[in-house]
Amino acid sequence: MSTVIGRKQEIEELERLYNSDRPEFVAVYGRRRVGKTFLIKQALKGKFTFQHTGVSPIDQEDKKNRMKTQLESFYYSMLNHGLEGYKQPKSWMEAFFQLEQLLQKLDNGERMVIFIDELPWMDTPRSRFLSAFENFWNGWCNDHDNVMLVVCGSATTWMLKYLSRNKGGLYGRLTDEIKVYPFTLKECEEYFNHENIELSRYDIVQSYMVFGGIPYYLSYFRKGYSFERNSDMILFGNRPRLKDEFNRLFKAIFTNAEDCKKIIRLLASRNYGFTREEIANATGLPLGGGLSDTLTALAESDFILRYSPYGKGTGEYYKLIDNFCLFWLKHVEPNQENASYFNDNFTSDIMKAWKGVAFEQVCWQHITQIKKALEIGGVKSSVSAWNIAGTETKTGAQVDLLINRNDNIVNLCEMKFYSGLYSIDKDEEFKLMNRIDTLKETLTPKQQVHLTFITTFGLKQGKHSGKVQKVVTCDELFT
Repeated sequence: MSTVIGRKQEIEELERLYNSDRPEFVAVYGRRRVGKTFLIKQALKGKFTFQHTGVSPIDQEDKKNRMKTQLESFYYSMLNHGLEGYKQPKSWMEAFFQLEQLLQKLDNGERMVIFIDELPWMDTPRSRFLSAFENFWNGWCNDHDNVMLVVCGSATTWMLKYLSRNKGGLYGRLTDEIKVYPFTLKECEEYFNHENIELSRYDIVQSYMVFGGIPYYLSYFRKGYSFERNSDMILFGNRPRLKDEFNRLFKAIFTNAEDCKKIIRLLASRNYGFTREEIANATGLPLGGGLSDTLTALAESDFILRYSPYGKGTGEYYKLIDNFCLFWLKHVEPNQENASYFNDNFTSDIMKAWKGVAFEQVCWQHITQIKKALEIGGVKSSVSAWNIAGTETKTGAQVDLLINRNDNIVNLCEMKFYSGLYSIDKDEEFKLMNRIDTLKETLTPKQQVHLTFITTFGLKQGKHSGKVQKVVTCDELFT
């Protein structure tokens, strides 16, 4: 088996399911490009009885014939696995009947693994796919103890709605579900080491700020190239490796891709996010069930984060959490034709501003590691952002990460991406003290604020750094 970086628990779970003595029905889902298919093919290598991949909607311009295209592709997969004596099916009920006949022919009593990749793509409008698929599992697979049905999809909401939360014929039928997450910083480091790509942890953090720990994107890195040159090669110029990735990403997952992109573009403009009402007003999308469903779909697909800001009562905000989308909108989309954009602008003010926001995203994605560094992994806590508008007599305050702990400590986190030891000057100390004092006004007398710095190489000690209670460095994000 080829080396799989991370994914130890997922592999162990797939192996456990393979070795069980009952029919298994497992759904694997996660963000597009996160490595779901690679995981399944490596964990179950050489064990497939039948496998098929749905046809991408990106490549199907003729919407009227999408069902026909999917059926044709499915038929060819069955032919490749030994189907004989049947014509191309005209319905999904007929197609799955043919698959049953093929599997009965191939059944030798050993475990039969049926792998259907990108299952949601096969469910085209008015195709009655889901009814036929339900019948396939309930009427045939579930009666064969040696069957293991593995389905996979990037359209997370479809997978959850029609499989995990199905209220019809597939209610409670899944025997397991596995969500595949992006790599952590530590797993990115393991990947680059495995590929003999020499990058410092500083540059690995920068790669995470751009590509978000998505294995498919990291696979384009070349050894012997700097981080800047790799980024230019992958994203910029006349023939970048990911030339139209932003548009393809949404078109492949969502039926309302344009609405999704409107929301993503808006969220990219403000780091702490927007309320549902603000999103509706700014995008022109009607405030109702449709918008709620779209926001839920984006959150379930790990593009955005829904959270309750500290001090805002029960109101919810939506925040962009996908690093790749943020960098694409800020830098790639307006500058893609410039083949050396990243290298030319690496030290520019606009790039520095993006790095500040992107590093905050990385910290949000590594809360577990931050809590471990603060030695509060076992303390119940909530994580949020906080901002309060200023008045004529009082300065406002904004904090992009608060950890509100049940042990009466609140970590007010300042996140700074810097090329050396970070130094606090007099003006910054004044601003920090204002934030602390403003935050204290909202707390109970028994609560204390711990000013916490999360930065690349640490904090330079000086006369303005005395109020800092704890420093977390990038190295600790790699645990």
